[in-house]
Amino acid sequence: MEDFKRWQEEFEAGKKRDALFTTVSSAAVPPMVTQHDMKDWDPEKQLAYPGQYPYTRGVHNSMYRGRLWTMRMFSGFATPEATNERYKFLAEKGQTGFSVAFDLPTLMGRDSDDSWAEGEVGKCGVAVCSLRDMEVLFDGLDMEKISTSMTINGPAAIMWAFYIAAAEKQGADRRKLRGTTQNDILKEYIAQKEYIFPPEQSMRLQVDTIEFGTSDLPEWNTISISGYHIREAGSTAVQELAFTLSDGFAYVEAAIERGLDVDAFAPRLSHFFNAHLDFFEEIAKYRAARRIWAKRMRHKYHAKNERSWLMRFHTQTAGCSLTAQQPENNIVRTAIQALAGVLGGTQSLHTNSMDETLALPSAKAAKIALRTQQILAHETGVANMIDPLGGSYYVEQMTDRMEEEAEEYFEKIEELGGVIPALEGGFQQREIARAAYRHQLEMESKGRIVVGVNDFIDTEEVIEIPILKITPEDSARQVANLQEVKRKRDPGEVKRLLSKLADASRSDENLMPCFIECAHAYVTLGEMIGVLKEAFGEYREAAFF
Repeated sequence: MEDFKRWQEEFEAGKKRDALFTTVSSAAVPPMVTQHDMKDWDPEKQLAYPGQYPYTRGVHNSMYRGRLWTMRMFSGFATPEATNERYKFLAEKGQTGFSVAFDLPTLMGRDSDDSWAEGEVGKCGVAVCSLRDMEVLFDGLDMEKISTSMTINGPAAIMWAFYIAAAEKQGADRRKLRGTTQNDILKEYIAQKEYIFPPEQSMRLQVDTIEFGTSDLPEWNTISISGYHIREAGSTAVQELAFTLSDGFAYVEAAIERGLDVDAFAPRLSHFFNAHLDFFEEIAKYRAARRIWAKRMRHKYHAKNERSWLMRFHTQTAGCSLTAQQPENNIVRTAIQALAGVLGGTQSLHTNSMDETLALPSAKAAKIALRTQQILAHETGVANMIDPLGGSYYVEQMTDRMEEEAEEYFEKIEELGGVIPALEGGFQQREIARAAYRHQLEMESKGRIVVGVNDFIDTEEVIEIPILKITPEDSARQVANLQEVKRKRDPGEVKRLLSKLADASRSDENLMPCFIECAHAYVTLGEMIGVLKEAFGEYREAAFF
């Protein structure tokens, strides 16, 4: 204790840099954390062991000594044909899972020939309008053997129906299909804003997918509860943690209200987190997330199956941290963020490419991003030791703090009537906006340095990296393919099935079988969404600021 006091006195009297000693989330960082700060900390209770409740140290007892994380690169652009080539390229370079990025019209439930889609087809992902596009997207890939993640929310149920139908046309058994639909509509209202229907009707589709997956696709993760876009919108790490988990609990409650057994569906819920630049804060966030989820599932929702307590999650490095200035620096940022995801115990990982602030990734940039993961896995030694930061005073204190602050947010949301009333009143949106504004002020005052942006600037910088360009010809090709599908299909069958979908949407029946039947008849995404809009209406967000 005498040595500690002497250090403390010398530190207080010593020289200090003129800098913000805070995390990326603007949380104060102490100069040091010691055993004296951990008086009430019980490692057996709060830490335990990997694969054991409350899973602070990881969901598997052997972690990466048993199996490495899945290297799942997010990719999609232009046409299904072009994206299929990229998938095969990444598989050849060692990718171990597929992840589909859709273009904006698809994300909003629009077909490529919709006037609203003009100029956006294939620009931020691949256009998928019908079963034909999904068939091309996975041509030459055995859908019964691969694992696929699809980042889509408003029309997620329909896109999943296309995937199931395409796999069945290959001869696959739907019960053997493995993968994940993001399908997290609540975070769309909070952050990304790619919603279509009002929250209540959207939640009906969420529960339909959970119910259908539980009965028909037992190896499929029906929802990937996503904090990634919440963080990209400007939230702090604690806000990402709290708002993501509160959304997850809302899905659990909705499924239980439908009459589903929590232990039947909860093991197939997964999560998706951001990996930002504050190394230790991100690691603590993942540890706190596992602990909170396990406690709630066990004690509040009374899940008895230990697999229901496990939080399995995918991580993507922070797109919002990448800079158009000096884009090669993004390789370093991504490597550090990926390391935080690995040391935090992620189950799968996407590493952003250095050119993503300029365009969709070029093949070379995507390969470098994948190689980043492979170097981490095979050259650094970080996959050899299970939870090497477990017991770090700083990491454990931050984990406890983040858990406590997340619980405070849960209480506020509950006081507001739950997640949907809170977001309809703009609570989460305002909290994120305040955090983003504070971060921007810190950058503008140079309290927070971003290399190449507000300091260490190259005034004569020339960007020489090649970028991917989506041409008007790509869009025209996609529209022509869609129109050919419409000419060749049976119009009478399409009309019959859309009428059947309209009736079903006004009843209480699960819509997934109807979506799959429509998919097999080459009914398009836009046509099905159009029917649902008639039944459900469309959501218009109130102005909060």
